[in-house]
Amino acid sequence: MRPLLALIAAAAVLLLAGSAGAELVATAGYRLKTVHVPGAAFAGLARDGASLLVTDLAGGRLYRRDENGGLVAFGPVFPHGPDVIGDPTGPYRAARVDSELIVAQGWKPTDADEDRLDHSLVAIDAAGRTRVISNDFWNPFDFVAADQGFYVVDAARNSVEHVEPNGRKKTLISFRRLPQAADTLQRLSPTEFEAGSDYEVDAVPTGIALYKGRLYVTLFGGFPFLAGAGKVVSISTGGASEARLEADGLNAPVAIAFAGDGAMLVLEHGTYDQKQGFAKGSGRLLRINAATKNRSTILDGLIRPVSVLVWDERQLVVSDLAGSLHFLRRD
Repeated sequence: MRPLLALIAAAAVLLLAGSAGAELVATAGYRLKTVHVPGAAFAGLARDGASLLVTDLAGGRLYRRDENGGLVAFGPVFPHGPDVIGDPTGPYRAARVDSELIVAQGWKPTDADEDRLDHSLVAIDAAGRTRVISNDFWNPFDFVAADQGFYVVDAARNSVEHVEPNGRKKTLISFRRLPQAADTLQRLSPTEFEAGSDYEVDAVPTGIALYKGRLYVTLFGGFPFLAGAGKVVSISTGGASEARLEADGLNAPVAIAFAGDGAMLVLEHGTYDQKQGFAKGSGRLLRINAATKNRSTILDGLIRPVSVLVWDERQLVVSDLAGSLHFLRRD
C-alpha cells in the first residue's frame, strides 16, 4: 500500500483552493479548503460518526478521515481499474447503515477477472467480512438506505431498483431515452448528424437522494454528453411509470443532496468535448431553490466531481476523480 494514501496528516496536505490544478471559485459566504492526494480518485462520501467515509477508485479502498484530518484505509480491496470507456470503476459509494457498511461496487474492470463483488451491493460487518446483498446489477452507481432495504440506481440499466435486505429486487422505474435537439447535434458534428435528424441518448441515472417521501435522481445523459442535456427527476418510493421533472438544462449532473432548508444541491460533472473529454474545471456545485427553482453556483472550477455531502448545517464536502476533497464552510 502506498504510504501517502495509508495515512495523511491534514497539515501536510491542506491546500488553498486551486492548488490541485484548477481555479476553484466559491460563492461569497463560503470558505474553501482542499485536501489533495496525488494518484487518488475519490468518489463516495458519507458520515460515519465523527469520521468522514471516503471511497477511492484508484486503489479500490475505503478510507476514514478522522477529526485530526488523517486518512486511514480499512476493509477489503475492492475490484478496481479502468472500465470500458477508460474511466475508473470500483467502490463508487459507501455508507454506514446500522452496524454494517454498505458499498455500491461498480462493474467489472476491463483488465480484471470476474469477481464475486463485481456490480454488487455489498455489506461489510465489524470484523471486516463481506457479504453480497445482491449482484444482480449492471452498474450500481449510488444508493440510499430505507426502512425496508435500499434504493439503488443502476446507471447501465437506466433504472432505479428497490433491494430488500435479503437481496430480493424490484424495479421501480426504467428511464426512457432522452431526446436531443437535432440542431445541437448538427453543430456538434455536422458530418455525423444531419440537420433535422432525431437523436436520443440513454438517461444514465447517477445520484440519488430520499427527501420527504420521494426519490430524487440525477440523469447524467449518455454520450455525447451534450451541455444542458442533464436533468433531475423524482419518483415516489413505491415506483412510477413516469418521473416528475425537478430541474433540467444541467451539464452531466452526477450527484444530489438536500440542504437543511430544502434546497437541492446538484453536482455537475462538467461539459464534454469529443477530443479532450470532460473539460478541466467545468464541474460545478449548484444550489436550486425548492420553491422558486432559482439557481446559484456554490463552487465552480471543479475537475470531474463525483459526490456532495451535507456534513452539517454549515459544511459541505465534495469529492473528485482528480484526487481532491473540497470542504466548504459557511461563514
